[in-house]
Formats: sequence, C-alpha cells, structure tokens
Amino acid sequence: MSSTLPKQYKHPYTFDKKYKTSVAYFSMEFAIDQSFKIYSGGLGFLAGSHMRSAFDLKQNIIGIGVLWKQGYYDQIRKEDRSMGVMFQEKIFHFLEDTGIRFTIEINNHPVWIKAMFLNPTTFGTAPMFFLSTDLPENDYLAQSTTFRLYDSDPNAKVAQCMVLGVGGAKLLDELNYQPDLYHFNEAHALSGAFHLYKKFGHNLDELKKRLVFTTHTPEEAGNEKHDIYFLQNLSFFCGLPMEEVRAISGIYDNTFNHTLVGLRFSHKANGVSKLHGEVSRHMWEGYDGVCPITHITNAQNKNFWADPFLEEARVANNPAGILKRKARLKHKLFDVVADQTGKLFKDDVLTIVWARRFAEYKRPDLITRDHDRFRRLMDNKEFPIQLIFAGKPYPMDYGAINTFNSLAYLSRSFDNMAVLTGYELKLSRQLKEGSDVWLNTPRVTREASGTSGMSAAMNGSINLSTNDGWICEFYDNGVNSFVLPTVDHHLPTYEQDAKDLDNLLTLLENVVVPMYYKKRKDWNKIMIESMNTVVPFFDSARMVDEYYEKMYS
Repeated sequence: MSSTLPKQYKHPYTFDKKYKTSVAYFSMEFAIDQSFKIYSGGLGFLAGSHMRSAFDLKQNIIGIGVLWKQGYYDQIRKEDRSMGVMFQEKIFHFLEDTGIRFTIEINNHPVWIKAMFLNPTTFGTAPMFFLSTDLPENDYLAQSTTFRLYDSDPNAKVAQCMVLGVGGAKLLDELNYQPDLYHFNEAHALSGAFHLYKKFGHNLDELKKRLVFTTHTPEEAGNEKHDIYFLQNLSFFCGLPMEEVRAISGIYDNTFNHTLVGLRFSHKANGVSKLHGEVSRHMWEGYDGVCPITHITNAQNKNFWADPFLEEARVANNPAGILKRKARLKHKLFDVVADQTGKLFKDDVLTIVWARRFAEYKRPDLITRDHDRFRRLMDNKEFPIQLIFAGKPYPMDYGAINTFNSLAYLSRSFDNMAVLTGYELKLSRQLKEGSDVWLNTPRVTREASGTSGMSAAMNGSINLSTNDGWICEFYDNGVNSFVLPTVDHHLPTYEQDAKDLDNLLTLLENVVVPMYYKKRKDWNKIMIESMNTVVPFFDSARMVDEYYEKMYS
C-alpha cells in the first residue's frame, strides 16, 4: 500500500509541515456548493466547511462521501401551499468518473460501486471521492441504495451506511492508498471499521491506532441502534463470525449501538462543542472500553460564508460601510420573500429569522406558542418586526412537516410573516446576510453545536439564542448577542418550553425590539462586536487546525 495518492488525484499544493499526517474523512453528507445537492443540514454544512478549510490550510486530507442521485429532497409547495417533497434526479457535470468499479457484499449479494472524483480546484476543497451504486450491473434495488440521502427504510439506510463505510474503505484499497488515519464523522461509516479490522490482520489494536471518531448527537436515545442479527444478515460485519463481532465490539446483548462501538474502535473521539464534550463524557462514562472524548467546537468557513463587502468594511473598521452594505443585503433578501410569498417587506423594519433543519427539539414554532403575546408582537405599529422561517424537515418526519405547515398557515394572517421553502446553501446565505436577528431556540443540551449562528454573525446578524451548543463559548450577553436565561433541563419538557417562551418574548418585548428603534447606536455596536468576535475562533480554519492538533497528531 502506498502513502501517496495516484497522480491524477493528488492535492494541488505542497502540504504545510504541520498537516502532513494523511487522513481520510468519511461523511454521509457534504455541503460544498449550491449546485451540489447531496446534503441535508448542519452535518453537511460542517463537513463542507471542513473540506474547504483543509484546502485553504494545505492539509493532507481527502473526503469520502456518497453521490446521492436524488439528493436529500427538493422542498416545494403543493397547490394549497403546504410543504411538498419532490425527489428529482440530479446530474453533476463537474464530477469526474474515476473508472474505478468494485463490489461490496450487502445482504449476502455483491453490489457494484463506482467512484466519482471532485477535483480540488472546482470548489476549493480537499480532493473528494463520491460513491454510487447507480450502475447497470446492479438490479434496481441495489441501484436505488444511493438515490436518497437518509432513506426511511431501515434496510436501505443500513445499506447506505455500508456503501460509505465498507465502500469507502475498499475504494482506498482500489486506489492503493493507505492513509495514516481514518476519521469517521458520525457513526454512519462504522461498517468500514470491520473491513479495516480484517485488513489489519484481525488486530483490534491496529484498528484503534488508525481510527478517530466524531459524535454529533448529545442524547444516548438519539444514537442509532439495530438488532445485531439484523445487521449480520445485511453483511454489515464483513463476514466476521458473530462470536468475533461480540468479542471486539463488546456488544453481548442483541442491541448494537453504533456510536458506542465507534467509541470503542477509536483511539480518540470528540464532541462538537465544549458543552457537548461534557455531555458526551457523562453519557458514555459507564461503558467499558470507550476511548477518551475531547471536544472540538464546530466552525464555518468564513471565506465561503462571509459577504466579501461586509467583511472588507469590517476589516477596515468602517461602520458606515457595514451599515450601507447590510441595508443592500436586506433588500435583496426581501426580493426572495416577495418572489415566494407575494409579501413586500420593508427595509427599515427589524427582521428576525429562524432558519435551520426543522426538528422537534429545535422548537421552530416556540415564538408563536403564546398566541396573544405573539400577536401583540407582530401587530406592534410603534416597534414593528418582520419574521421569516425556513428549513427542511426530514421528509418522513410528519410532526416536523406539520409544524412547518402550521407556521405557513399562520403566516397567512400576517403581512409581516413569511415561511420560505428551499433552505439550501444559497437561501441560507441570503437569510444570514439579510436578517437583523438570528433566532435559535433548541432545548438546552439537545443542540450538540449548531453552526448557523456563526455564519449569521459573520454577516452582521445578531444571535438571539438559548444557551446551548456553540453559543456558550461565544456569547457576551448584551455585548455581542442576546441569550436567554438557562432553564433547568431536568424539568419536564413542557415546563422548559413554557419558561423559555416567556423569557424569549420578554427579552424581545423589553430589550431587543425597543433597542433596534430607540438605541440604534447601541444596536450597531452589538452587531459589529458580534462580527468581530465570531472570528477567528468560529472560522473553520481554527477547527481544522485543532483536528490535527487534538485528533490527528
């Protein structure tokens, strides 16, 4: 095995001496560019920023993902303007066919996989490979394995994970490439560890030397589990006998916890914020064989996310330039609102945005739950606001879709409330550039990191948030952001929600909204302080440097 990539796939730069350790980074999704729709949300945004900053810093890392033929899904409106889900074939002409074809066993049958290559110079990323089963050699069931990101069928979902894990590990064999380390970004690629275990002579210590693991899920119940015999029947364990699987994984009952085994197979692991690291260590401290868990706080690539004219004005310490550019970006966002909803928002009105993946614990509709106070807030003529929601629920999460539709229905009663579809990289950037306030409302300890507020701050949007995830490491309340009092997360969820709702509306009514209109100098000072303090720590250049320092050294 060679430690060098074949010539046609090499990095287009000489490695910085700090980053010579070679790493293969496995992730189920990457958000690289609006035109490359193979991502769903935060995990992909994070992985995309990782690949961009690895390129910027000249790191010896490659990315391995899956080429989702129909992406996650296209979010549309039905005839009644409720949310619709459309799966449409995507064609990416900028990918290069490597010509590499090989098989892996899924459900005791050979499934053919092809590898496509994303040249580093196309979008400014590390070299990246994307795997697909969409080949005529496969039957339709096998072909469809890589059609839809996070398929709702458990058999298909595990098969997808095997394409990433086993397929990604075998791709490196096909390339005759032996990286120093394998980095699994979440447990989706875990099946690849069993391939590597066999490759390294059934030596668990050799596997552990080469494997590092990032966990993104702060609650044990949220970590994926399957019946161990269900996985065996799908060939998840690469032909290993059950006795050996149990011996190396430490799973002696029939519930196979993917995250737990990932922590046992790795020599280092990390949570994705300081708080999440603490939560993860506490969560797994009672289990044998778990590797040390540190934390590396997620970050976003400033070169990609920050509006260049805003950033130029910030660096030049030009407040007037910041305000002029911010006003222009706000107006451009309102063109999108008008196009989608027929509502004409006003440039001089405080604009609040809630935009991220729709999930129950993120509480997208929290601000609306006290109907009387919400209506007073929305109908206030002295201190008017405009409110925008956007985000994609998981396409089979009918509770989250119902929340989206409820907000869309509620918005019909207000000229100053809009619910937008198509929350992908382009719309995400437009919302961050054009908003005055970036609203974030997860239940505390449930948001491992959350990164949307970082790129919002880079674009002059002030964070208004519960005290969870990355915000704990960023906020100076009333100086660079507004943060709600921390509610005891041991309380029943309905009590947490009631307290957070009251605190949120009180902060908006008494502080945030009046300040925008009556103390604009103070407001602008907070906005600029937010822009100044979000970098450099929450720029992913710091993050990828820290991965080499803490995880890859």
